[in-house]
Amino acid sequence: MTGARRRTVRGAAVATAVLLGGMVPGAQAAAGVQEIDLELAYTCELPQGEQPVKVGISAKLPESAQPGQVIQPEDVVLEATLPEGAILLPDGSTAARVSAELRLGVDVSQQGRHARAEWIGTTAEAVPVPAEGGLSLTTSGSVPYVKPEGSGDLLFDADALSVELALETAQGTPAEPPAISLDCSADPDQPTQLAKTEVGDGEGAGDGASASAPPASGPAEKETADDEAVPEVGARAKNPAAPDAPPCVGDVEDDLNLNAYVTGYANVAKLDGATKFPLACTQVSQGPTRVDLSEPGFTHIYQDSTAVLDYRGKPQLPPTSGTFLTFGFMPTTATLEMTQIPPGTDAEGTPDYNVKSHLVVDWSDFTNTGVTTIDLDLMLRLRDVEVNGVPLDVGDNCRTSKPFTLSLEGRMTAKDGVTTGYTLATGGVLTGSVTLPPFSGCGAGEDLDSIFTASLSGAPGYVKQVQGAPCAAQQHVPGSEGAVCTDEYEPVDVPVAVR
Repeated sequence: MTGARRRTVRGAAVATAVLLGGMVPGAQAAAGVQEIDLELAYTCELPQGEQPVKVGISAKLPESAQPGQVIQPEDVVLEATLPEGAILLPDGSTAARVSAELRLGVDVSQQGRHARAEWIGTTAEAVPVPAEGGLSLTTSGSVPYVKPEGSGDLLFDADALSVELALETAQGTPAEPPAISLDCSADPDQPTQLAKTEVGDGEGAGDGASASAPPASGPAEKETADDEAVPEVGARAKNPAAPDAPPCVGDVEDDLNLNAYVTGYANVAKLDGATKFPLACTQVSQGPTRVDLSEPGFTHIYQDSTAVLDYRGKPQLPPTSGTFLTFGFMPTTATLEMTQIPPGTDAEGTPDYNVKSHLVVDWSDFTNTGVTTIDLDLMLRLRDVEVNGVPLDVGDNCRTSKPFTLSLEGRMTAKDGVTTGYTLATGGVLTGSVTLPPFSGCGAGEDLDSIFTASLSGAPGYVKQVQGAPCAAQQHVPGSEGAVCTDEYEPVDVPVAVR
């Protein structure tokens, strides 16, 4: 997921969570496969004005199918080449690195009936901005399936493109501004057809295509094909790069529950390196909302919530392997276990909220700005330590000597119906820092506390987390299209860590 997300503004937090839909067990046509590989000319609204942008599109689609058969585009890659100087900052400088999310609208039509799909790709990591020449961005991701309900050629045509850019300084911190959104339209007088799939009449599978089973989360198959039906466009599938996402089930009995996947990186300042946080689940319970009208021309809206990590029922991140240096030069690997100390309650039973959201509505220009802060109290334990490949017995209680706080912040701006940045209900990028305390309890036969304290503790490290769009389990309707939850009440959106 990238640092900027373009969302249509909605009213309630739970309503904004209903963005994407469930995974479809793919059933590609057994017939021949056609490979899309073309370049289209677009015009994008850049900060400096309209500029030409070349967009490359590649994918694989079956040449033929039958009515009711699921067609899943595969190997989708979207590329955009921005002109030199396209991301100049207000002070005249440029960002050092850029992460991108491309969203290509695809018109799916059959016999004059149209449906819309969205092909989304993200960069695997931040891309350095060249000193000269254009900036090339290559993205990939999962896309919706399509299911023709009748016979006749199924056409795929490229439509509008949006580009979300997350900007970083040379130090790895967000630039100012931290994100740019670009709207692009395909230049006229050029063919925009991506592919054509021949759909038979449903009488057998004469072309070698085999009918697929219906999606587990989609509507039941019709007994007969309907030549007057609009092609069905499914929900966006889970990120194929994360098939082993841990369980993350929402509470259908709690109408204030949100559950979301998170991942990211944490820099260890002493090592001049970064450790990747594994994909994890977090459970959020939305708290009360307060409205403050005391400032003329502005409305302030506050909401307090609690966020608790959830790994197989425990408040922790999935264990992960990390590498660092002991004695300043000796490569050391260890399994890291990060456990959260969940928020408590006061004497009256009110939760100690660790999520604070503040939205400001400026009625002079109808601009909304918001900031969300999340504080997680954690303990870090090390186990299965090896120094230069040799096991080191650190005992069962090698951990930070006291809890420490991971503080994260996400910001958003909404104007003219478009939201950019992070909100609790839509996800996005959160940044912050963490300072590790000294270690204690390390060593079975000798005291090794000082080694790990010297290697890891002290100076604050920069943290960048990406939260996916959450599932609002209580709001989910099994079998519905466009849902953000699977029918097992897990989030559909699986984010990708970005530096």
